[in-house]
Amino acid sequence: MTRPGTASAKARIDVLVDELNRHARLYYQDDAPEISDAEYDRLFRELLELEGQHPALLRADSPSRRLGAPPAEGFVEVPHRVPMLSLDNAMDESEMRAFDERVRRLLEREGDVEYAVEPKLDGAGVELVYVDGVLQVGATRGDGRTGEDVTANLKRSRSIPLVLRSHGPPANGRVSVRGEVVLPIARFERLNRERLERELEPFANPRNAAAGALRQLHEIDRARLAALEFCAYALGEGIPPAVETQSQVLEALEAWGFGASREVRVCDGVEPVIEHHRHLLSLRERFPVEIDGSVVKVNRLTLQRELGELSRSPRWAVAFKFPPAQETTVVEQIEAQVGRTGALTPVAKLRPVHVGGVTVSNASLHNQDEIDRKDVRRGDTVVVQRAGDVIPQIVKVLKERRPRGTRRYTLPGACPVCRAQTLRLEGEAVTRCPNLDCPAQLKNNLRHMAGRGALDIEGLGEKIVDQLVERGRVKRLSDVFQLDAAALEELERMGAKSAANLVESLARARNTTLSRFLIALGIRHVGETVAELLARHFGDLDPLMAAEREQLEAIEGIGPTIAESVARFFGDPRNAEEVRRMRGLGVRWDPTEPAAPRGEGPLTGQSFVLTGTLDGMTRSDAKRRIEERGGKVIGSVSKKTSYVVAGADPGSK
Repeated sequence: MTRPGTASAKARIDVLVDELNRHARLYYQDDAPEISDAEYDRLFRELLELEGQHPALLRADSPSRRLGAPPAEGFVEVPHRVPMLSLDNAMDESEMRAFDERVRRLLEREGDVEYAVEPKLDGAGVELVYVDGVLQVGATRGDGRTGEDVTANLKRSRSIPLVLRSHGPPANGRVSVRGEVVLPIARFERLNRERLERELEPFANPRNAAAGALRQLHEIDRARLAALEFCAYALGEGIPPAVETQSQVLEALEAWGFGASREVRVCDGVEPVIEHHRHLLSLRERFPVEIDGSVVKVNRLTLQRELGELSRSPRWAVAFKFPPAQETTVVEQIEAQVGRTGALTPVAKLRPVHVGGVTVSNASLHNQDEIDRKDVRRGDTVVVQRAGDVIPQIVKVLKERRPRGTRRYTLPGACPVCRAQTLRLEGEAVTRCPNLDCPAQLKNNLRHMAGRGALDIEGLGEKIVDQLVERGRVKRLSDVFQLDAAALEELERMGAKSAANLVESLARARNTTLSRFLIALGIRHVGETVAELLARHFGDLDPLMAAEREQLEAIEGIGPTIAESVARFFGDPRNAEEVRRMRGLGVRWDPTEPAAPRGEGPLTGQSFVLTGTLDGMTRSDAKRRIEERGGKVIGSVSKKTSYVVAGADPGSK
């Protein structure tokens, strides 16, 4: 295999990081995944391979640096004193044998290693902290280091003991119990029948229903919470001295009052592990909860400690995954759907088919490259697989069964919702609608504009945005600056004082800076650093809007992808008109003189990376001081980096 060049590798890494981070947010925070676990794993492995070949291109926000997703807004954060790590995957028997060989090599052992094999539950990871046997707090896994406090919701599950039973070994001091919250399939089906009777949308699958129930903040679905089941499988802290193996950990958990683990087996060597994995696969359709593989752990705890951990996964455990369930059906239509970020996603409308216990009628085709690679067409007979995801995937097309006269599918050149010309930037896989006022993405654009890094409109939260758009009060982004107290008071949970406060906040937001306004527009690839570069270079908006792509690309720090994104954004007459309207409604900033070419200084020719909280100044101040002295501040460490300035709580840089 030919190693990709640096430029093409960087473009592909950027695409993979952005897509994987988006899918992680959908999975962990929104409980609404768009792709299967298998597809995520494939993309993640591709990213790891590219980062291994080009370590200088490792981005600070790469999912390879993460364990999950950060806690969502609205929840109290709970630090995990012992990180809740992810597991590496073994996708087939050869990879399982490779894992065993690696373990024996690290342990310098010739003979077999004893493993504990448990069903891999498809639910939501949780940590329960007990002090002297009494439940104190329950938290989601979050990003593996910090989770969300969901104690009140967890206490509604009857499978979680509020006080540990005294039948097992002493549970003195602090004990943290790790496990998976699942919704048994029978209860899931009953809940969905009840929801359909009440004319409510059914839940997509048990995993999403369980995770969504845990993270309810306001309207509590008590029936769903009571139906949840907690399955304990590990101890993060407080392992009793007499407990020496993973199988004994499970016995202690059962003695303390947690449900017995089903189909757990201790195996001497890898071949019995594979045999038990096949047994679990044969039980998959009859298992009371959804399982998607086996978790294989070195059984003896002393050997686990000897093997140790990597930054995101232990060396002593692996997730041995099942092959996804597959069926054959026909593509009846292909439609482009517009997401809240403007991304056009092609979706295959399928002849309904039963896959893995669920009736499937849609399959995501992800993007134009994926359609081209698989050559999916209307009328094709296809193999569909489901791996616990909302929208399953098409594995392959049975081209020998393709009808005559089929045509290749191409994503539309005009947005299906607002008819604006669609855009696909160089190096990106996703086709987007760039229209600020596209109804499909208006709510998302409003929330972005109100954010702290943009116009910082205090009081314009998610619930208010939803009502403003759904009631037709805001039909385009600029409409928010026409709102008055009377219109706001009509909204739910919006009294006279709250309405007046939001009006005042909108008045303050009208007086901003050019860089904040550029961020507020949500232009692809324009974050704080790029916005400041553009504002400093042009001084005002009009010359920026008139700039050609070549002029933008000539600015130091602005690459071809960013230049194309900015030029195409302002070249869209709808966006240009919306910007003019916002300025007409009072949005303003103080123009500055365009920046003179950077002069010589004591730091000329040197590049700096800033990380963590700096003592005595903000990172913006530090950046300004470095640049005043001729230096350059960059976002990630590379071979060209001169210095890394690390403050308190630095990142991995």
